[in-house]
Amino acid sequence: MSEVKQHYERDGLTERIAQALSNKGFSDDKILSLSDLAPLDHFHSRGVAATQDLAQALDARPSSKILDIGSGLGGPARYLSEKFACNVTGIDLTQSYVDAATYLTERTGLQKRVSFDCGDALALPYSDASFDIVVTQHVAMNIEDRERFYCEAYRVLKPGGQFALYDVTAGEGMQPHFPVPWADSSATSFLKSQAELRDILQRQGFAVLKWLDRSADTITWFEAFTAAQSRYSADGSTMNAGAGGEPRPLNLSLVVGADFGARVDNLIRSLKENKVTVTEAILRK
Repeated sequence: MSEVKQHYERDGLTERIAQALSNKGFSDDKILSLSDLAPLDHFHSRGVAATQDLAQALDARPSSKILDIGSGLGGPARYLSEKFACNVTGIDLTQSYVDAATYLTERTGLQKRVSFDCGDALALPYSDASFDIVVTQHVAMNIEDRERFYCEAYRVLKPGGQFALYDVTAGEGMQPHFPVPWADSSATSFLKSQAELRDILQRQGFAVLKWLDRSADTITWFEAFTAAQSRYSADGSTMNAGAGGEPRPLNLSLVVGADFGARVDNLIRSLKENKVTVTEAILRK
């Protein structure tokens, strides 16, 4: 787990995000909208669209308590809270992400309903049956002990509660082309096939309500994303020569680093070769 934490930890992350927002013309006292942050704070393929798809299938209401495991920069937690006017707790292994998520939540004025903890998904610091809904997006790929991961999600759910997941799963090739956004090598990448994933979840006691392969949608989304980004320089700071020096839009290269494009290209290649797939599922305890 320490290798996974090291992969994601970023010194000065909150400060870099604050500077990027300032460069885009957002003053420190401006209350940001979720759409302002959407290109940056949904750290998974298909971005906010994937979060919206999950949300549409949830039985959430203002009284619901939602847990987001692997909450990253907090975009999904804020989206769910705003959509359903409910309380959302995010938990992430990486303190720099928790700090950045808290900062961005304050910038959106949602801090009374959305909070974040730093902790381990394999030992959630919450009581049994604490949440009506648990969600997780693009987190399980880094977790080797998948049975324990899903057991913890099951434990903190109330009876009848929903578990929503959106994850990269193994295809026929079993291993992607590395590096990818979540791992530099197979040492921290633990993909399961869709069949293996479904079997593990059902052994934990989950009933499957919805199961979709989102691989084709993900390829289409990434191709549009990379086409839109191709006009920007490799360092992510300005347009290419002759394009006028327009600031680059907010996106996850700010978090992942200068090789973000290469990692995305490897993921697209892996999807097209069916080395990996993308799975969306809604389950019930």
